[in-house]
Amino acid sequence: MELKILVVDDDKNLCRLMEVYLKKEKYKVIVVNNGQEAIDKFHEENPHLIILDIMLPKMNGWEVCQEIRKQSNIPILMLTAKGEKDDKLKGLGIGADDYVTKPFDPDELVARVKAILRRAGNIKRDGENLVFPNLKINNKKHQVILKGQELELAPKEYDLLYFLSKHEKQVFSREHLLDRVWGFDFIGDIRTVDTHIKRLRKKIDEQLDKYKYFHTVWGVGYKFEIIKED
Repeated sequence: MELKILVVDDDKNLCRLMEVYLKKEKYKVIVVNNGQEAIDKFHEENPHLIILDIMLPKMNGWEVCQEIRKQSNIPILMLTAKGEKDDKLKGLGIGADDYVTKPFDPDELVARVKAILRRAGNIKRDGENLVFPNLKINNKKHQVILKGQELELAPKEYDLLYFLSKHEKQVFSREHLLDRVWGFDFIGDIRTVDTHIKRLRKKIDEQLDKYKYFHTVWGVGYKFEIIKED
C-alpha cells in the first residue's frame, strides 16, 4: 500500500525539497501552503502522516494540529524554529508525535518519518481508540479496557497512560512528564511521576501474562513500549 504524506509549509522551496526526498522513499506526497488547505486535504486525502509547520497563513500549525486531533490520531511531525524549546513542548502537549527543528537535514526528516510510521504501524488506529494487545484506550470516553474489562483509573493515571501510549517508544524525563501531564504550574514532588507509573504497572502490567508496557530508561525517564516477555 502506498503511504501518503501531507506536507504543510508556506515555504515553497522547502516543500519541493521535502517532496523530492520523500518521493525517493516511494511515499505519495501532497503539498499545501496554508492551514486551511491542510484541513481540507486531510479530509480529502486521508493521509498516513502530516508534516506540519507552525507559522502558516490562515490557520497556524497549532490550530491545525488541534483541529485534526479532534477527529484523528494520525501521526503529526511538527517543524519548529531553531532553539524554540517552548514550541517543541507545546507541540507535544497538543498532540504532535515528534518534531524537527529548522533548518534540518532532509535525511534526518526522512528518518523521523520512517520511525513515526513504524510506531504507528504497531497501533491499530480505530477512530478515537488506541488499540494494543489486551489494552484498548478510548480517549473520547476516557475509557480503558484491559483484557475485555473496563479498568478504573484516577484522572492523572489516565492522562499519563494516554500521553505515553500516544508517543509509543519515546522516552520522557520525569520533568517533561510533569510539564505535559500535570502542567507547568504544578507544585509538588517530582516523585509524583514515579508513584503514578508504579500504580499503572500494578493495574496493567501485573495483570498481563506476556506483555509489559511501562519501562524505565535508567538515568533518563520512562517510556511506553510493547514488549513481549518469554
